Amino acid sequence: MTTTTRVTDLYPTRGATEVATPRQDPVVWGSPDTPGPVSATELQALDRDGFLAVAQLIGPDEVAVYRRELDRLVNDPDIRADERSIVEPKSKEIRSVFEVHKISEVFAQLVRDERVVGRARQILGSDVYVHQSRINVKPGFGASGFYWHSDFETWHAEDGLPNMRTISVSIALTENHDTNGGLMIMPGSHKTFLGCAGETPKDNYKKSLQMQDAGTPSDEALTKMASEYGIKLFTGAAGSATWFDCNCMHGSGDNITPFPRSNVFIVFNSVENTAVEPFAAPVRRPEFIGARDFTPVR
Repeated sequence: MTTTTRVTDLYPTRGATEVATPRQDPVVWGSPDTPGPVSATELQALDRDGFLAVAQLIGPDEVAVYRRELDRLVNDPDIRADERSIVEPKSKEIRSVFEVHKISEVFAQLVRDERVVGRARQILGSDVYVHQSRINVKPGFGASGFYWHSDFETWHAEDGLPNMRTISVSIALTENHDTNGGLMIMPGSHKTFLGCAGETPKDNYKKSLQMQDAGTPSDEALTKMASEYGIKLFTGAAGSATWFDCNCMHGSGDNITPFPRSNVFIVFNSVENTAVEPFAAPVRRPEFIGARDFTPVR
């Protein structure tokens, strides 16, 4: 006979109506006195705004290495045929490649870099594992954006993450202009969880990774949040990085410029916040999207 531990759902979502719930978890889980690459002032800003911009996380020589690896992956026919590759609905060009830290030793080394994982451990106050990794490719002339959403809403509903103890980093591998589809975040939005309306279709990930539908806020809710919090657009040179809390309301526009925008995106989750069964979906998403290997990064 087996028993299943029931986990309290602190963040209801995917019901009949939208429901706003005040955040029940800390933003910064680590002690401000714990040594690490993030200063006490930066931790305070992260707690307040939900994000932390780093002007240069990796140097130009390193950027060149990761750019070459990105180009190799997106031009490899075997990678393109792999289910971990997501293509643009119209152009059929690669949009994202998931689980890159397992596909590529080059990106695995980046995940283990103390400038990267060290910040995650400090913010989350524990050892961490990779819940998700991917490269995002936004070539010029029409690459589509990512609609407004909270990552935690999806990771809670469809992957079963119980608490907001997850941090993401987006590392720019090309320059992020103010015109080529950069990341936008509503500062302070991470303090409120917006539970979205509508049931989760089975295998929703097959559609949502190309075009978000289930788990998207209403226009009314987005208008209210944008009016309250404003919108911050992130720009920066290749090698810059943006760390942001799992519950930030964020998105990005289409890239209709000639200038590509590519980045590597790594999601670290606390080993004390491992996934259970989905809170609002009929089945789990595949492990290349929501990991079930909780081995700490070493």
